[in-house]
Amino acid sequence: MAIALPLFPLQTVLFPGGVLSLRIFEVRYLDLIGRCHKEGAPFGVVSLTQGQEVRQRQRDPDATDGEAFETESFQTVGTLAHIDSLERPQPGLMVIRCHGGRRFRLGSSEQLKHGLWVGQAEWLPDDPPVPVPADLAYVRRGLEQLLAQVQAQGDAQNFPVQAPYRWDDCGWLANRWSELLPVSPQLKQQFLTIDNPLLRLELVADLLEHLKIGDPPAAGPA
Repeated sequence: MAIALPLFPLQTVLFPGGVLSLRIFEVRYLDLIGRCHKEGAPFGVVSLTQGQEVRQRQRDPDATDGEAFETESFQTVGTLAHIDSLERPQPGLMVIRCHGGRRFRLGSSEQLKHGLWVGQAEWLPDDPPVPVPADLAYVRRGLEQLLAQVQAQGDAQNFPVQAPYRWDDCGWLANRWSELLPVSPQLKQQFLTIDNPLLRLELVADLLEHLKIGDPPAAGPA
């Protein structure tokens, strides 16, 4: 069953269990975020495929007022964002911190007159708990070491990997690495759409090896 979901297109990919911080100043989002915070309701984050996060005007001679906005388009699979904190440092500005919830797939979407996107969303299955196999334990160790380094530097609060830690869960581990890896949003989006958490972690491990990140196990005898 599809439900109506307000959308926030971004030039990034939010994963379940991930951390997202945003500075809100566009009129189309100020009211949305205010209502979501007051009602304790989430909004949907989708990755842009065309357009920018801040709505851009362009001259359009065919428009009655002489103005139009650049086209925005985005992926059909996204993630719910639940607001954990909201601050208003000055009028017309909100600073929020969110965590990623369930994944969803859009059947359709439309842009309202004031620019806000709303989509008809259906939930995708949550990752089943799958233990990290022994041959991928180094992927877990690599992330644990990276977190320890960040904590030693005193910057753990702004690090995407936050408690509760689920070091022996394939889906959680794959998602955290997917957020950190220096790859395109398009590749991160591909990881997001994979339903099998073990397969997702295996692909992340291949990418870590390709990027020479971490310490993969030495090859056994031929």
